[in-house]
Amino acid sequence: MDGLAGCGANRAACLGVDHEIVRRLRERRQREQGELSYARDALLRLALLYPSPYRVAMSSLGYLQIYRLANERKRTICERAVLPDPDHLARHRATKTPLLTIESQRMVQDFSVLGISHAYELELSGIVDLLELAGLHPLARCRDHRDPLVVLGGPITFSNPRPSTAFADVVILGEAEETFAYLLERLEAEPSAAKGSKEAREALLNELANLPGYLIPSVHGDHLPPPAQASDEHLPARSSLWTPDAELSDMLLIEPERGCHRGCTFCVMRRSTNGGMRLVSPERLMDLVPSTVKRVGLVGAAVTDHPKIKTILRELIDDRGLRIGISSLRADRLDEDFVGLLYRGGYRSLTIALDAPSVRLRQAIKKNIKNEHIERVARMARDIGMRHIKVYVIVGLPGETDEDREELVQFVLELKKTIAVVLGLSPFIPKFNTPLADAPFAGESEIRRILRQLRQALAKKVELRGPGAREAYVEYRLAQGGVIHGEAAISVAHSDGSLAAWKKALGACAGVDRPRNFVDLIPGPTRRQTKLPMVAPSL
Repeated sequence: MDGLAGCGANRAACLGVDHEIVRRLRERRQREQGELSYARDALLRLALLYPSPYRVAMSSLGYLQIYRLANERKRTICERAVLPDPDHLARHRATKTPLLTIESQRMVQDFSVLGISHAYELELSGIVDLLELAGLHPLARCRDHRDPLVVLGGPITFSNPRPSTAFADVVILGEAEETFAYLLERLEAEPSAAKGSKEAREALLNELANLPGYLIPSVHGDHLPPPAQASDEHLPARSSLWTPDAELSDMLLIEPERGCHRGCTFCVMRRSTNGGMRLVSPERLMDLVPSTVKRVGLVGAAVTDHPKIKTILRELIDDRGLRIGISSLRADRLDEDFVGLLYRGGYRSLTIALDAPSVRLRQAIKKNIKNEHIERVARMARDIGMRHIKVYVIVGLPGETDEDREELVQFVLELKKTIAVVLGLSPFIPKFNTPLADAPFAGESEIRRILRQLRQALAKKVELRGPGAREAYVEYRLAQGGVIHGEAAISVAHSDGSLAAWKKALGACAGVDRPRNFVDLIPGPTRRQTKLPMVAPSL
């Protein structure tokens, strides 16, 4: 399937595509490892798009999970296309080369279905770039049945997908394995509903609008439906490909658990999947890790809360000799045995979340992490020979004062006496489907003041990282925005894509644009679930 196969199989080859772009795609494909079967003669062709560059796309477990599941189907073939790196994006435009897939370098516009995985608000301009490179109008209302059906899903749908609806015909809310599988089944049976028949397309959209887990912008308008309840059938998500060219280089990604049983009031993943966590047994997980892989990434919202996590790590690290990565480390779950496993698995620093600058605020946001948890981790990391620890903190929380931040400064200065500290500062952004969905944003100028205050207090003592005030402002506007805010991404993509361009474009939009049922998207605080059922799902 790889490679240009002549004009009959690939119109792009007849249109004078840039050979350097084709060469880059072929090289990336050749450097990928893993196994995946394709239904080469399938009638339904799906191009799975990612609105960030390749290194990011190939580190997204959700994107790779849908890619694998789609290609396991006998009547669908799925290929990938990602936002070109900045130098090649300019080359695409200069040479008028259309967006091509990684696998066969086919024109994306020739596919019947385009699936977009959307993770982060500021990727909206990347969606515009992808669709325009594919030769499509970015706005759904300006396309018709002769164009591919554009389906959008991804982590953004756990919060606020409404800005994204400007570009999509169908939005799949929450976990997409089952809802996307049903959509593909319908399109396999009636491909003209994806591309070709106005009547079949309209019938499909009206059908999906009445099913849970689908948002049909042309039908639902400013109402945001709830996601469908997910089953365990497709757990665990896992990647079928890995590459040295990803952010998570040469790493197989797999989830030992899904969801989170904790109740942090700022987090969209709190009790997000059927009310808590669903766990995969160590035996099931080990069966799915191929013998050819050298690095494994354990991905989930609360991996270290898995009651068998150290059993999993011992087999991966001590028995199989693998390097590992974990997407989330909870300080209150780490002990000397755990830290020792991480060190043997390749860790030379630990990243942990404090999440609020003071004890008072951590109690307010239901974050059950204490100073002594972080202090203990610092001592263990030092004693085993790690270089530093990274501590992430949210600033600009509702009710936060200078005294709260002074408490953070004093705590971090004490902590650095034990081990070097990197402090990650993330401005608070209220998100839908959290108890703080309606909480105020501190504002760009106040966030700038807070960050300056902390930098001055910790200058030359602690390394500080994190987004700036303007990025926080743009993220907030999009997180609380609607279709008009999404459409602003078009002018951003047509300029330089900068935060300044975003701020200018959003200046013409209303402050917030919430769905009619916004009140339903503010859940109340919940107590921690203590009983965690173990599942060993079949695929």
